[in-house]
Amino acid sequence: MSTQAESTAPFRVGQWLPSDQALLTQWLSDLHEEARELKKPLHPVLQSFQALIENDAEIYMLFHQMFEQVPHRPPYNRNPAGGPQVRNYQQMLQMINVILTRAPAFNTTGLVGFPINAILDWSMGTTAGFAAFLNDRVNQQLKLVLNEWARFLCSKDSCAVLGNQSNSDWFGPAARKAMPNFDQEFQCEPTQPYHGFRSWDDFFTREFRPGVRPVAAPDKDDVIVNACESAPYRLAHNVQAHDRFWIKAQPYSVAHMLDNDPLTEHFIGGTIYQAFLSALSYHRWHSPVSGTVIKAYVKDGTYYSEALSEGYDPAGPNDSQGYITEVATRAMIFIQADNPAIGLICVMPVGMAEVSTCQITVYEGQKVKKGEQLGMFHFGGSTHCVFYGPQAKLAFDLHGQQPGLNASNIPVNARIATVMR
Repeated sequence: MSTQAESTAPFRVGQWLPSDQALLTQWLSDLHEEARELKKPLHPVLQSFQALIENDAEIYMLFHQMFEQVPHRPPYNRNPAGGPQVRNYQQMLQMINVILTRAPAFNTTGLVGFPINAILDWSMGTTAGFAAFLNDRVNQQLKLVLNEWARFLCSKDSCAVLGNQSNSDWFGPAARKAMPNFDQEFQCEPTQPYHGFRSWDDFFTREFRPGVRPVAAPDKDDVIVNACESAPYRLAHNVQAHDRFWIKAQPYSVAHMLDNDPLTEHFIGGTIYQAFLSALSYHRWHSPVSGTVIKAYVKDGTYYSEALSEGYDPAGPNDSQGYITEVATRAMIFIQADNPAIGLICVMPVGMAEVSTCQITVYEGQKVKKGEQLGMFHFGGSTHCVFYGPQAKLAFDLHGQQPGLNASNIPVNARIATVMR
């Protein structure tokens, strides 16, 4: 979906945080004040998080140090948006406590789609934060926290932001101006309350109307299509089994990306295409080829880990797009293409921060047609990779763009590569 916000605001990596820093400053300041004034009991899942922090000596130390290690000099004495910097885990828990029953509202400068990310931003870039957010027990607890937020986002109460009156409503005047073709592009009921959506998650995972994103060359198996509505980030050839993915260049380490799956060997020396998704767009995944699903599963991973080599990232972990493919929660869908010149591929959607739920909707042994749905993100998708083996000789079509953090969306199901003869 092409929107006014996408074409005019200087976002990087999918508009997950707003370019208007004054707006985000006010949002975080209001959240800080609301948490301070409400002083409501912590949600049970946050009580469990607090117990984990306080009862585990290593985690307790890390959650103290990650806030203490954030410099007290400008700009780090304020959060990345200029508001009050969170300085202890108790304050962190109180702010998350407010978020658990709140859905993201619309604003004209971009979606404040990663509210917990905004709370943790500078602390994610510290050495203690790096260690804490790689800790398995911390990530298991974060998954429980995020699942509780997901429960709210799937409830009818989350529809409160799907009204049509104020500029913070997703169908209000500002949103309609930013997304003028919404009713024509997406399946919805414009005359019904909340445009017919049953929850925030129902709205977030909305589908295109039939014919809006036609499959390129549907009868030609030498044409590969785009798996997601996404902007090209990187195209890498001759990828290695193991590499130092945590360094500045963030090279791909295929065995780590695929969690040492036995099928990993098929992609050593091959090609990886990575692209990132927009917060204002479409969050379902589609098959780039016609073929048979060989294997499909989700690998749990991190939620707030970013590469130390990137330093303090004001929209972290956006600058760690390559790094997170090795450590973050991700789905792996292996497909044997009908075209032997393409062979085995793997579509790997990667969750980043917040809910990061990867839902696979195909099964092992299923025959899929090019452009058929494979699954979806539930509020929190960020990026995806497609792996090809070294036998696949492909000419990529990135629609006139150079891969990078400032690229723009290529439509899902559009031509992305062609088999070279």
